[in-house]
Amino acid sequence: MGFAPRYHRGEGARRRAGRWRRAALAALITGAVVLPLSGAARPEIPAPPPASLAPLSASTLDEAYAANRANAAEAARMAAGHHDRARAATDRSLAAPARHLLAFDGRGSGQVTEVLGDLGRADRIAVLVPGSDTSLDTYGRFHAAAAALYGQLVRQAPAGTRTAVVAWLGYETPGTVSTTVTTTGRAEQAAPRLRALVSGLRAIAGDGPRLSLLCHSYGSVVCGRAAAGLAVDGLALVGSPGTGADSAAALRTRARVWAARGGDDWVENVPHLSADLFGTTVGFGTDPVSPAFGARVFAAGDGGHSDYFRTGSTSLTNLARIVLGETKAVTHD
Repeated sequence: MGFAPRYHRGEGARRRAGRWRRAALAALITGAVVLPLSGAARPEIPAPPPASLAPLSASTLDEAYAANRANAAEAARMAAGHHDRARAATDRSLAAPARHLLAFDGRGSGQVTEVLGDLGRADRIAVLVPGSDTSLDTYGRFHAAAAALYGQLVRQAPAGTRTAVVAWLGYETPGTVSTTVTTTGRAEQAAPRLRALVSGLRAIAGDGPRLSLLCHSYGSVVCGRAAAGLAVDGLALVGSPGTGADSAAALRTRARVWAARGGDDWVENVPHLSADLFGTTVGFGTDPVSPAFGARVFAAGDGGHSDYFRTGSTSLTNLARIVLGETKAVTHD
């Protein structure tokens, strides 16, 4: 018995890797196209159409906030009449006087854009783009992430630096167990809306403030689709399955591109593959934390997929540094 020549072992490893990639891609395609969805669709919850607003500017912000709070209050009354107590409670909380809603739509799964901080006077603005399973029914956890980031920014910002966070649930996110979560379809629908949001923020705050997109999970696919030519300074991808682009350069953005993945994030095991099938792109391509992608990889600690905005975490500290433009202070693994 002897050892096989090295080139034979290497060739075998390459063949095994190729078989694994083909099997993974087959499974990905099967899950995205063939497997049926489980569970019945949720009955439609009645809600008014979104409020009619004047074009957004620093002078119309308070008017927009008031109109959207009134719309949320009406949505709460309609949901209560429909005997959906959970949705009514969420809508009612968003209608509270302290909430600053740039946009609100209580219909269907719901959409809301909420501001934390003084947007009209902010020097540093962060936009959070959520991933799958984010809706009005789960909005509390998304708001908690935005609030944790805003608190971190307030603590870390140099004296005199004003900050704001925009929690953007401005698209219908895919379900984690669904045919849509492995395709770019929802991201392609969302990208024009994200671009419109950034344009609106620039209309409110001007070109001076530093603006960053923080994109979580499937939200990084949305950011990838919207990135080209977008007037943002930083783009951070956390817990990303891929962006749909082969590299940071392929995003065609002027922004500095960052990426991180927690040590216990299950997304590490997602196959980083991409294929066109029946006119739909399945999978999201190159791993954003890989050297091949070319992003600046920063430390995210040992957290899981939902821990990037946990108070006191390494990832949240670094994300705040990115938003504040303190890029030399960002730590790396």
